[in-house]
Amino acid sequence: MKRISLLNLVLLLAVALSACGPAVTPTSAPLTPIPTSAPTAAPITSVDGLGRDVTLPAPALRIVSMTPANTEILFALGAGSQVVGRDELSDTPAEAKDLPSIGGSYSAYNFEQIAALQPDLVIAGEINTPEQVKSLEDLNIPVYYLPNPVELEDLYTNILTVGQLIGREAEAAALADSLRARQQAVMDAVAGAETVSVFYELDGSEAAKPWTSGPGTFLDKLVTMAGGVNVAGGLESSWAQMSLEDLLVADPDFILLGDAAYGTTPEAVAERPGWGVLTAVKDNKVIAVDDNLFSRPGPRMIDGLELLAATLHPDLFQK
Repeated sequence: MKRISLLNLVLLLAVALSACGPAVTPTSAPLTPIPTSAPTAAPITSVDGLGRDVTLPAPALRIVSMTPANTEILFALGAGSQVVGRDELSDTPAEAKDLPSIGGSYSAYNFEQIAALQPDLVIAGEINTPEQVKSLEDLNIPVYYLPNPVELEDLYTNILTVGQLIGREAEAAALADSLRARQQAVMDAVAGAETVSVFYELDGSEAAKPWTSGPGTFLDKLVTMAGGVNVAGGLESSWAQMSLEDLLVADPDFILLGDAAYGTTPEAVAERPGWGVLTAVKDNKVIAVDDNLFSRPGPRMIDGLELLAATLHPDLFQK
């Protein structure tokens, strides 16, 4: 019994001594260095529509939008929580109207209000003047002037640019791809369909010479993509008045009322002197539309394209 106890004592002593020795680090598992500080975001530089190099130290988190189209782009990217102010006409989506207004449109922009919102980026557009951009620069507020797109592909580029400026590049890429796919789907659906003629009314307060959208405008291009032809496409300017005589000669299949928001109705059009003989009027194809879908260069332009195609070719888009 004494021999066994002595042996156990020796073994316990050996274990205790080994536990007090230096630890051995396995060579197959190197230690991970502990960072001493958080990584610094790289500055973002982009050339805007005025040819200015705009540099942000990091993606913008507090944004003021000066145009309805820019507001719609920001919300479509899921950045509504980053928008701290908007122009007076930004009304889509509905929650945008809850944001502080900085004026604009029918009133002057309130630059003091913009400064008080402490934005790290203001996104302007072509409804804004270079002088307004300069006024904001003088207040040391970063301003990016987003140009109006000429083609739909330019719209997608604008979306990608905004995504880069606000730290939502993945969302911007997904949105641009989705819009591009919807555009292509419409064009594929109307390929080979019979072309129909369209008159788009912007302002019919002068019934003998209503204002319309001429060649080179987005409306003109969207009508073509939707399988139609703009009867005002041969006018000399983009925004012009078309005489009733010329309209009677063109005799459009459809009349679209972009001035419906101002109270113009199909019934009122039918009562205009000389308009009752038009094919669109006789066939009840005078249709009120939301002009914002065509005049605001934002993501909803694809909604406008889909609406046009379904209106002009309902048989191709029946659900």
